[in-house]
Amino acid sequence: MSFKKDFMWGAATASYQVEGAAKEDGRGLSVWDVFCEKQGKIKDKSNGDIACDQYHRYEEDIELMAKMGLKAYRFSLSWSRILPEGTGKVNEKGIEYYSNLIDCLLAHGIEPFVTLYHWDLPYTLHKRGGWLNEESPEWFAEYAKIAAEYFSDRVKYFFTFNEPQCFVGLGYLSDIHAPGINGPDRDAFTAAHHVLKAHGKAVQVLREYGKQPLKIGFAPAGKYTYPKTAAPKDVEAAKKMMFDNIALEDWVWSVAWWSDPIFLGKYPEAVCEKYKDILPAFTQEDMDLIHQPIDFVGQNIYDGRMVACGDDGEPYFVPDYIGAPYTTINSPVTPEILYWMPKFLYERYGKPVIITESGMANVDIVSADGQVHDGSRIAYLESYLQNLCKAADEVPIDGYFLWSLLDNFEWAHGYQGRFGLIYVDFRTQKRIPKDSAKWYQTVIATNGGCLHR
Repeated sequence: MSFKKDFMWGAATASYQVEGAAKEDGRGLSVWDVFCEKQGKIKDKSNGDIACDQYHRYEEDIELMAKMGLKAYRFSLSWSRILPEGTGKVNEKGIEYYSNLIDCLLAHGIEPFVTLYHWDLPYTLHKRGGWLNEESPEWFAEYAKIAAEYFSDRVKYFFTFNEPQCFVGLGYLSDIHAPGINGPDRDAFTAAHHVLKAHGKAVQVLREYGKQPLKIGFAPAGKYTYPKTAAPKDVEAAKKMMFDNIALEDWVWSVAWWSDPIFLGKYPEAVCEKYKDILPAFTQEDMDLIHQPIDFVGQNIYDGRMVACGDDGEPYFVPDYIGAPYTTINSPVTPEILYWMPKFLYERYGKPVIITESGMANVDIVSADGQVHDGSRIAYLESYLQNLCKAADEVPIDGYFLWSLLDNFEWAHGYQGRFGLIYVDFRTQKRIPKDSAKWYQTVIATNGGCLHR
């Protein structure tokens, strides 16, 4: 089992979760700033006003990345820090911050991977309808052009969107996340279609205005499945459950609903037939726009559900065994998913795979020796990466981004779920690399060789 020689070992964060400086240097409001003001929406009644204060501490954080040996850092731009009103006048202080961040990463030999959108829509655009507004793809294209003009001389890798399943499914179809609309499927389908058109326009703009050849991708999530056994009937059952059955029953969390249009140029026919009375009108021009060539399949993968083939030939979910492990935010521990999902994705879409997020929420505490001994996270990551290494022998996998570099603001969970390789004391902003950070350093230095037993 082995990873390719130039495998991209990285870690990831998102702007609202780590930057802080929410009211500094001309940054405009985002939907998350406003959503956090709503009583009862965030478990610990917190917000991202300060978060990890990376806006002021990025040099310290990059030094820690370099000590860890990270090859790459995936971070998102704050749209409202660059365009406080969402469109129009550019905030030079925002450009300066990201330019300095990029320069510092490169000076330390770390490849910057830029995500244009990780959920923090400018609030001014939300007041104009947000992703329900048919003009939203044009707003996003304007923003993408600015990113290309200012950063693509040094940034080779861009992602358009992170997890639209979440900001559409949890923000438009329900009210768990910003903007908290809790609307009907009809509107969520419209928002989803506008997001996919925005993705297509951004790819076009990045290609046109990029100052060097760019590698462009998309970082969705989804509901994933893996087979109970390697028997062909179970493998086919797992694929059918994920790409067909889940798409029909829970379209917003479907891999196929979001990725088929991008990679295959069409929405899943069965889903279109089921929901035909409430879908927005799709033109061939729309589909051609969405179906822009991109360079890899990005996927955020944390867990999945086991599937088997029943006696009737149909797939079914295998129940958890008693005592099956779960993380502190109730995510099942299923390392097999990092073997099967890259295989399923490559088979369906034919592009190299990058794991754009994967990691574990844990209860981490500072021990009497001043260190954070997170052995359970090491065990979790080791089992997942062993499966990814096995997959890398069978399909092209270009990189892995661990979520997250730092403990941070975990959206509706507030600061109660710690995902970081680096512990953050949010009272003092002191950083403490956890045992898992030292372990990951060895993984990177050996290119995964230490995973073999």
